[in-house]
Amino acid sequence: QVHLVESGGGLVQAGGSLRLSCAASGRTLSTYTMAWFRQAPGKERDFVAAIGWSAGFTYYTDSVKGRFTISRDNAKNTVYLQMNSLKPEDTAVYYCAAQRYLSVDVDRLKYDNWGQGTQVTVSS
Repeated sequence: QVHLVESGGGLVQAGGSLRLSCAASGRTLSTYTMAWFRQAPGKERDFVAAIGWSAGFTYYTDSVKGRFTISRDNAKNTVYLQMNSLKPEDTAVYYCAAQRYLSVDVDRLKYDNWGQGTQVTVSS
């Protein structure tokens, strides 16, 4: 099992930026596909972005393409989500997820390891 802790959330005005971090302990992340999901009040937990464990392939949901960037630093055992040009509709709790040797996948059920989440609020 890998233990994940997110940080970096907060309150930002529309058009602003935040960088989320997901720090892992217990195992090295180099063999894990990492993903970010988000959940707004009353809604399901939706896929945002993922980065593969082998070649670093990245994939984004359409609504964040060109605005968000997922990256990983295996030496620091940390994954990041750089969020630019934030919109009020980006407001949600953001969760980091990990699954070993998984090909990049948008299905939250494919990920067994989750962090506790960090709140992102974008004001208009």
